[in-house]
Amino acid sequence: MDNGTSYQEMLLEMTGQKTVPNVFINKKHIGGCDKTLQAHKDGSLQQLLNGDNEDYDYDLIVIGGGSGGLACSKEAATLGKKVMVLDYVVPTPKGTTWGLGGTCVNVGCIPKKLMHQTALLSTAMQDARKFGWEFDETVKHNWDTMKTAVNNYIGSLNWGYRVSLRDKNVNYVNAYAEFVEPHKIKTTNKRGKETFYTGAKFVLATGERPRYLGIPGDKEYCITSDDLFSLPYCPGKTLVIGASYVALECGGFLAGLGLDVTVMVRSILLRGFDQDMANRAGEHMEGHGVKFLRKYVPTKIEELEAGTPGRLKVTAKSTETDEMIEGEYNTVLIAVGRDACTDKLGLDKAGVKVNPKNGKIPVNDEEQTNVPHIHAIGDILEGKWELTPVAIQAGKLLARRLYGGSTVKCDYINVPTTVFTPLEYGSCGLPEEKAIELYGEENLEVYHSLFWPLEFTVPGRDNNKCYAKIICNKLDNDRVIGFHYLGPNAGEVTQGFGAAMKCGVTKEQLDTTIGIHPTCAEVFTTLEVTRSSGGDITQSGC
Repeated sequence: MDNGTSYQEMLLEMTGQKTVPNVFINKKHIGGCDKTLQAHKDGSLQQLLNGDNEDYDYDLIVIGGGSGGLACSKEAATLGKKVMVLDYVVPTPKGTTWGLGGTCVNVGCIPKKLMHQTALLSTAMQDARKFGWEFDETVKHNWDTMKTAVNNYIGSLNWGYRVSLRDKNVNYVNAYAEFVEPHKIKTTNKRGKETFYTGAKFVLATGERPRYLGIPGDKEYCITSDDLFSLPYCPGKTLVIGASYVALECGGFLAGLGLDVTVMVRSILLRGFDQDMANRAGEHMEGHGVKFLRKYVPTKIEELEAGTPGRLKVTAKSTETDEMIEGEYNTVLIAVGRDACTDKLGLDKAGVKVNPKNGKIPVNDEEQTNVPHIHAIGDILEGKWELTPVAIQAGKLLARRLYGGSTVKCDYINVPTTVFTPLEYGSCGLPEEKAIELYGEENLEVYHSLFWPLEFTVPGRDNNKCYAKIICNKLDNDRVIGFHYLGPNAGEVTQGFGAAMKCGVTKEQLDTTIGIHPTCAEVFTTLEVTRSSGGDITQSGC
């Protein structure tokens, strides 16, 4: 080329680059080979090829400041992107609100586990007398002390998240966001001030909120888990409506604090979980003072007396007959499920498809919606786990794929989880019902056993109430496809077996694993009795 040296000098002056290739697309300088490949990996190359070379306010705008949104935003910022996080908590009908961090930190996993621990300490104090500890004074529980301590800890987490975002140069805005165009959002803060921002990419991570009943008095007089953990007074005699994990966990720890608790159940316990395990967890609760009203649905809630907590009358109808019943309670806690927070995001203006039945967002295996520059993670996804660690993992991996050149996707198979009922239930893999549906009962072998934790023997409680079960696929070398544990420290027990299941553990490998003695987890290394044999599964001694 004539005057090649002159061209090189001109390009060096324009771009600061003298090497080749020196790539331009639609008059925008990309860079050399490495930067062009990176642009291809993070999707910006395709945008430029499509003629989309507009300058946006942010490379990434994350709507939702919960666990998934925070994980995604911080990872993207670490990879050098300009990131904004928008988070706004719409107050409950009771006026409850909270800080940055989403459901898990503020009104979910963290306060739930701490209050569950409070209830376990009550049992531990009862056990302590059997081990020789003597208490002179009467032991009683103070709701306000517990509530204040729990919320002080949550406050420290809220502050820690804000500091972490600041340290990573993520712009946090406490305002409600909704789309007005595919690349443009309107934000409204608590004072009503509106501001507009544009973004090259968006991640939806708005989570879910508790569902109400749609009956007279539900929003006026009832609370949900959004209100319970910061309730300024002891709830007293409590009716829990629902059979979700939230219902059983909250009902369980309230009973553990010494309160009179009734759980009203429409049909089955823990829908979606293994029903054998769910019923065993419920039976344990029933054996420890929790009352169950089965096959009833509430029809109206009335206030008999205002106060803290006051008195409420609940009218309910049988799901099988025309029978109507009434009951009086101090507090009514609704825990019948949760709804995705997607209906007021203006997603129609961005062109994002939403399941009209449940508000969930369908995505591909890379958490991408039908609009290529808009992704979604966490509880709002159609057909995915509604668990904090899943949202965190998905958020981090998404940011790495978008901006770090990674190809690793979130694996939604064999996710371990635990329900923190009084006797905890940990699981990984398939419920027995689902395993039968997928593989056929004739192709499965179920190994199971009752057991008695050593810690329970001296106090003499819950003999052979704990239960272990694995479901094995006979067509695949007896690979474990379902792991189920009912007993103390279920989360700690299940986590390790979750890793084993990721590696495709088989029954033979469990059998050849030497157990740690004396522990609860070792029961999985000695399972011998099959469901099909009908053999005795009670356990005595060591």
